[in-house]
Amino acid sequence: MKYVEVSFSIIPFEPWNEIIIANLSILPYESFMEEGEYLKAYIQEQDFDPLDLKDLVLKLKTNKGVIINYEYKNIEQQNWNHVWESHFEPVSINDQLHILAPFHPKDKYQGLIIEIEPKMSFGTGHHQTTFLMCEEISSLSLDGKNVLDMGSGTGVLAILAEKCGAKDILAIDIESWSVENCEENTKRNKCSKIISKLGDIIDINGQYFDVIIANINKNVLLSHLPSYSKCLNTNGILLLSGFFETDAEDLISAAFKENLVLKSKKNKDGWTILSFKKKINNL
Repeated sequence: MKYVEVSFSIIPFEPWNEIIIANLSILPYESFMEEGEYLKAYIQEQDFDPLDLKDLVLKLKTNKGVIINYEYKNIEQQNWNHVWESHFEPVSINDQLHILAPFHPKDKYQGLIIEIEPKMSFGTGHHQTTFLMCEEISSLSLDGKNVLDMGSGTGVLAILAEKCGAKDILAIDIESWSVENCEENTKRNKCSKIISKLGDIIDINGQYFDVIIANINKNVLLSHLPSYSKCLNTNGILLLSGFFETDAEDLISAAFKENLVLKSKKNKDGWTILSFKKKINNL
């Protein structure tokens, strides 16, 4: 298949590189790379709409002091594995959890190792929200728990949940390539308690979970909150990330209306994770 490569020149580069990635992720852009002060985004040729791109950049440029320029070109099919391998660095979280690619040497790391081959899916630990999620999941007592990973991407969070003792994990994603990637990574890490499923929020109706983890964008999370609350057992834990610190209050307010009480809030480079607990009998 053929792709379109969009190259962005951004001043200041941070945090606007992450803001652009978050916005493009809502569109069908499949992967991103940073080369120096340039951000490159990739999308299948048949899905590319230059007007969507123009509208997004114009909207972002209304922010004072932000300079964004871009150009795009068609690129031929290439060895994508070689491309991402050249940009994939190991990720260590609190020196206890290490997320590596298959080609990284394992012998120099101590603690829990998760091996991920991301392909086109989201979730390697490099992004702040995945890092925050991994950090929070590692702190939970998951022994014997039923877990839902909504928007599973590479499956890294579902894999971590099993490594932390979860009994059953349902990993759902709306993209078929993410489901396939999750299944591959599940096998790669010798996990046996993860069911990877192609679907959306409607597919969890009638099921109940002790822990729900969702690393998606703000608007999707807001629309999903009623379903999360219905499917979460009393005293269950809901972890939300995938949004900016400035969006946290909207999610906290919406969650409170769904009988979900904020337990903790953590930030990393402008991104946020929220941990909620389901109240008992609306008290």
